[in-house]
Amino acid sequence: MIEKLKTIAERYDRIAEDLCNPAITGDQKKFRNLMREHKTLTPIVEKYREYCALQHSITEAREIMESSDEKEFREIAEAEFYTCRDRLAQTEQELKVLLLPRDPNDDRNVILEIRGGAGGEEAALFAADLFRMYSMYAERKGFRTEVLSLNETELGGIKEISASIEGDGAYSRLKFESGVHRVQRVPETESSGRIHTSTVTVAVLPEADEVDIQIDPGDLIIETHRSGGAGGQHVNKTESAIRIIHVPTGTIVDCQDERSQYKNKERALKILRSRVYEQKRNEQAQEIADQRRSQVGTGDRSERIRTYNFQQGRVTDHRIGLTLYKLPQFLEGDMDEMIDTLIASAQAEKLKNGEN
Repeated sequence: MIEKLKTIAERYDRIAEDLCNPAITGDQKKFRNLMREHKTLTPIVEKYREYCALQHSITEAREIMESSDEKEFREIAEAEFYTCRDRLAQTEQELKVLLLPRDPNDDRNVILEIRGGAGGEEAALFAADLFRMYSMYAERKGFRTEVLSLNETELGGIKEISASIEGDGAYSRLKFESGVHRVQRVPETESSGRIHTSTVTVAVLPEADEVDIQIDPGDLIIETHRSGGAGGQHVNKTESAIRIIHVPTGTIVDCQDERSQYKNKERALKILRSRVYEQKRNEQAQEIADQRRSQVGTGDRSERIRTYNFQQGRVTDHRIGLTLYKLPQFLEGDMDEMIDTLIASAQAEKLKNGEN
């Protein structure tokens, strides 16, 4: 591990030099990639330097303990020795976690897609609750949320919504949210007080940059049509809505929220790039995923990952067996305890499997 850390530290210093090179700063793509790598390596190098400093302190303390004739100095050195030794063990464990294979998409922005599943209007209403929850969580973390496409019901539910969440590490915090979310509650539309079970599908995609996915315009079918919705003067009067079909993958994106055809097209392409990028990532990772599934699940949309039970005020994540009895706070965006546990569980599983 130490040799690997030395190599990383050397690479880190070389990148720092390259970032000051005019030839590098003039190449936008190369500069951006080096900045990302530098940012990724920074916590590892800082922790490694802390590790080296602790080792040096331990050596110095041991020498004083063995050579000093002053009892007071020996006692101070002994206390320093044991304190640094304990910190060294903790730092070594932290370095093992930092050296785990890192998802290259962790620092990316997110395309969040939520769809009502089984349960009709109640599923649509809960989809709206989930979008509000993620929006409030994003606000707590300092992320920016923008609705890209929205299909609402007359009662204020959401049939389908696509939104971008922009911020440092947005994908790393939200990537385990992909899957089927189940809600158990008495719907507002239910007069007899019976508990209904409904589902909502959540997909979290890393936002793809234009340099990541080059979409050939010749592979696109772009159609215009009139907006549809619950009403309003603008609806169904102008053909500002855009539908884009990516022929090679069969991916279809529909955007109708903006009155401008150009803005709808821009948003549709943003979603399209991320969906195609995610599809390519899944294809590349499929063989590995078939061989070994992580403890927190694959994030496939077919999996029921979480249950929100309103009668008991609890939210349960089935992948890690964690139940929190603070559903109201959770739906207000207080999600860090759940998300931190999911991340820690994934790291523990990687350590268990010896991934380096």
